[in-house]
Amino acid sequence: MFPALKQTFRSWAMRRTVETGTVVLNQRRIYILPSRSGLGFAVVLVLMLLGDINYDLSLGYVLTFLLAMMAVLSMLYAFRNLAHLHIRAGHVEPVFAGETARFVFHFDNPGTLARHQIHLQDDAGRRTVFDLPARGSAPVPLDIPTVRRGWLDSGRLSLYTEFPLGLFHAWSYLHFDVRALVYPQPAALLPLPAQSSQNGTGKIIVTGDEDFSGLRSYVAGDALPRIAWKALAREQGLQVKQFSAPQGQDLWLDWSHTPTLAPEQRLQVLTRWVLDADELGLQYGLRLPDGELAPQNNPAHRAECLRRLALFGLAHPTTNSGRTAKQVKRSDISVRGEPVEP
Repeated sequence: MFPALKQTFRSWAMRRTVETGTVVLNQRRIYILPSRSGLGFAVVLVLMLLGDINYDLSLGYVLTFLLAMMAVLSMLYAFRNLAHLHIRAGHVEPVFAGETARFVFHFDNPGTLARHQIHLQDDAGRRTVFDLPARGSAPVPLDIPTVRRGWLDSGRLSLYTEFPLGLFHAWSYLHFDVRALVYPQPAALLPLPAQSSQNGTGKIIVTGDEDFSGLRSYVAGDALPRIAWKALAREQGLQVKQFSAPQGQDLWLDWSHTPTLAPEQRLQVLTRWVLDADELGLQYGLRLPDGELAPQNNPAHRAECLRRLALFGLAHPTTNSGRTAKQVKRSDISVRGEPVEP
């Protein structure tokens, strides 16, 4: 019964549409109820009052009503701990499937009272706890693990506090119009495909097994045998051995050149090739069944290739909250270095 009642109340409280811009927590957005400790405290007060009445204890009355007044003040402070906070969503960095997306929310406290022990939590129970100084602000991260490629919505969030005594639970609901773009998980190390154009000559570093040509920074998905363990022991960071092989200047990363695998595995292979080609400074293009990108080599081209791979086949990608991508405003997506979905 109680879970159903809780879900009904939650649906009523979240009747607002997904929010953009800055949210201000006013009286109509904050709910407060006794916590379990508060209910136990109330039972103790009732028993104390019955004892005072039965034995006519004057000092007992004083103590009972003093504790009751303390509980009332605790309710007031729990409410004030959330009241009038200003909240807005920050940018979200794109990540690869299997990694953790970090959603950042900016909290501003315009009041003269510091705010303590505030919890930000999602539906899965992941949470972060923070304090806010008087007339101060702070970015508050919330890490959400990713499972599949596409758009990841932060979902409905709960902001709550039980400060100062834990007798009352004050909370509010938040649902910002913000998403993270999740790229396909890169496949294990694979040789790049052969060149598709004949206008390049010479020897350019590509993934292969011929001549050792140096080290590069580790990228998620690199094979363990390629890791330079000696460099790691010398505290030079996690690096990967790379080899050289003859290769032309222009390289096409073509869907048809991938091994005969399931579509998701093909996307993982293409993601690996994009990362390797970009790391090696090659001019590379991307061909997918729904279009192609001409060969280039720059951060914007890399981001667009990964975006195409992340959204391939998702005509109306659905977010965690059940909304489609077209229901999310372009102006509210802030991803550094990431093109906005057309």
